[in-house]
Amino acid sequence: MHLSRRTLLASATTAALPAAPPHRDHLRTGFERLEADGYSLLSGQRVGVVTNPTGVTRDTEHIVDVMHRDPRVRLTAVFGPEHGFRGTAQAGGSEGRYDDPATGLPVYDTYLKSGRPLADVFTASGVDTVVFDIQDVGARFYTYIWTLYDCMEAAQLAGKRFVVLDRPNPVTGREARGPVLHKEFATFVGRQPVAQAHGMTVAELARLFNGEFLATPVPLETVRMSGWKRSGFYDASGLPWVPPSPNMPTPDTALVYSGTCMFEGTNLSEGRGTTRPFELLGAEGLDGRWAAAANEAGLPGVRFREAYFTPTFSKFQGKTVGGVQIHVTDRAAYDPVRTGIALLVTARKAWSGFAWRSDNWIDKLTGSAQVRTMIDAGAGTDEVTGAWQEELAAFQRVRKGYLLYT
Repeated sequence: MHLSRRTLLASATTAALPAAPPHRDHLRTGFERLEADGYSLLSGQRVGVVTNPTGVTRDTEHIVDVMHRDPRVRLTAVFGPEHGFRGTAQAGGSEGRYDDPATGLPVYDTYLKSGRPLADVFTASGVDTVVFDIQDVGARFYTYIWTLYDCMEAAQLAGKRFVVLDRPNPVTGREARGPVLHKEFATFVGRQPVAQAHGMTVAELARLFNGEFLATPVPLETVRMSGWKRSGFYDASGLPWVPPSPNMPTPDTALVYSGTCMFEGTNLSEGRGTTRPFELLGAEGLDGRWAAAANEAGLPGVRFREAYFTPTFSKFQGKTVGGVQIHVTDRAAYDPVRTGIALLVTARKAWSGFAWRSDNWIDKLTGSAQVRTMIDAGAGTDEVTGAWQEELAAFQRVRKGYLLYT
């Protein structure tokens, strides 16, 4: 990967809205700044919004409802991603095509659509500009950023403008961590060579996608936040947390997710079906030896409690399993991806029943076969994490050219 000549182009496409006065909570989202400017970016346009339940104002009102009643905006369509616009569908599901009861607006389904089929949806909707406003959680395999990518590509094919309204990365934007996806492992949980914990906002990612990965850039404008610092965790934003998906209930979930989601690629429960998904991990036959081994690893900013739980759905539904609960003690020191690798290494040693999913889903999550094959060969945490440092450094160099905040 190299720094594209389109970096300068991407840099120029950030919408030049006037500086916002300091908010009482010091942060304004992209939507708040768009609204404060009277929606000038959308003037004269038929507008469609790609969003889900996280697209809310500081007062928890959905932006679709706000825009729909505002005569300054000609809102004509809504596009729902995985889990749906109103968020009624579980993982791997969507709400389909329907008319929204609250607004009467047509809602189109984008889930599992890309390229020309998705472009055809945008064309059929009759919109001129596609607006994206969804809260991300900072992990490459969280599918909303690839909904963003697919929608940008489709908007270009359909001849539409694209506007991204920015929101905070809830786990900070300090740095990228983890392995970088290899293109031969591209799926909907990773389309392009991005680090596992990317450390970017959705507007920054949109600029990266436009400058590095799209064959033909889309006419892109990004409405940045005011008052956001890269070092800030979500609770510093003053914004309400709305679960972006059913198994992302709190910002604490997002904090661990870029590491513990790797357990989706194993036969262990990643905590789905509990009140602490991705913070609870376990399986039948596991006991306190795993927590003890994980604590002995001396990972910074985290402790592991021996835990037992009974998932109400997903793996081990209705069965009591043993494992660990992750307790982050120092968010600034905590490295979720390194922690996830250490948990995989220690789980494999602590439980003779450990196995990867038969479809090698772990390779799709981590972006290559390297993590799986190294752990199978007996590599330790330092060896596994050391193996991706060169590609991570290359991604960091490219990433730097698309950042909007300090």
